[in-house]
Parts: sequence; structure tokens; C-alpha cells
Amino acid sequence: MRVTVRLFARLRELVGAGELSRNVAAGAVVAVVWDDLAREYPAISPYAGSMSCAVNAEYARMTTVVDEDDEVAFLPPVSGG
Repeated sequence: MRVTVRLFARLRELVGAGELSRNVAAGAVVAVVWDDLAREYPAISPYAGSMSCAVNAEYARMTTVVDEDDEVAFLPPVSGG
């Protein structure tokens, strides 16, 4: 099934795109989407423990199941004032 992945801030810079389309197996969770992405773009791996994620614009956990045509967003921590 197909999902859209949105990346923000430093993750976008490291991957070179703000939006990607990915195929995942039915019943996949957000962590599977992340792991597949991190295998393709190893530079994002260090962010695994500190980022937030969302599914269809709602904050989610890495254990949230994704469905066909869902939008999965990964947001690294942001600092500044």
C-alpha cells in the first residue's frame, strides 16, 4: 500500500526532499516507515530517538498502524527562540 511521507527541518535537508511516496505492507506501523526510510537515508538514523511523528496531521506513536494513502510526517526536535 502507498503512503506519503513528509519530512521537516533537518530531516528534509538530509533527505533532499520534503515529501516522498513509499510502499509499505498492509498493517505496517509508523516505525516500519521510518526504518525503511533510514535504511535508504542513513544520515537520518540519529534522529530516531528524538523526533515526533504524525499520521494525517495528528500526533502519533511509532506503533500507530498506517493505512493506504495516509500521510506520515516526521518532525525532528526544534530549538530556538
